[in-house]
Amino acid sequence: MAQKLEGKVVIITGASSGIGAATSRALAKLGCRVTLAARSAEKLSALARELGPAALAVPTDITSGPAVAHMVARALEHFGRIDVLFANAGVYVPGKLAEGDPEALARLVDVNVNGLVRCVHAVLPHMIAQGSGDILITSSISGHVDLSWEPVYSASKHAVTAFVHTMRRQLLPHGIRVGSIAPGMVANELWGITTQEEVEKHVAAHSALRCEDVVDAVVFFLTRPPHVNVREIVMIAQREDL
Repeated sequence: MAQKLEGKVVIITGASSGIGAATSRALAKLGCRVTLAARSAEKLSALARELGPAALAVPTDITSGPAVAHMVARALEHFGRIDVLFANAGVYVPGKLAEGDPEALARLVDVNVNGLVRCVHAVLPHMIAQGSGDILITSSISGHVDLSWEPVYSASKHAVTAFVHTMRRQLLPHGIRVGSIAPGMVANELWGITTQEEVEKHVAAHSALRCEDVVDAVVFFLTRPPHVNVREIVMIAQREDL
């Protein structure tokens, strides 16, 4: 039997756009209280106003340890607990390594890997103390397939896959579930798709997923009964040859 999400306190990183914003809206409608974290203070504030009292905007750069600690502290101060971390923030840089900007690639690793570790580490003391929690991570099909056109991004997502598998086992004694969602192409800002018309064009061609498709997977993970841990969900568009 599915668990209800009403009243759950959720931290969502990368909440200002794309999958993060869509998930924030969906979970708020299901009765969750959400801490919205991302670098864009303006976008976060707008989304928090849209969602109302159930939302708290905390501008956060997850490459900063103090900023991540502040994010968790604000969530605890405002809502009193943390039930879910949806570690969704990430950046994407494709292209040939020889032609890439090494600083941009280093930042990619800092956000996609180190930032993830910072966020998980920051919520663990509270979740361990309460004996429960869900940690869900946005990964990528690139964490399962070696894609030559995005070598550093693929490497970062392979690291995420290993992190999810090992942390899940490490946290079993504490009643904390860990899992990931690994989508293929999602028609959103990360891929330079900024209009609904473009989204629908890709979806009609079966070449990309909607953000809402990933949101459905998030809700499925979080509503499983306590004895079920969905370790990972891999989802791609029908015509992605991966």
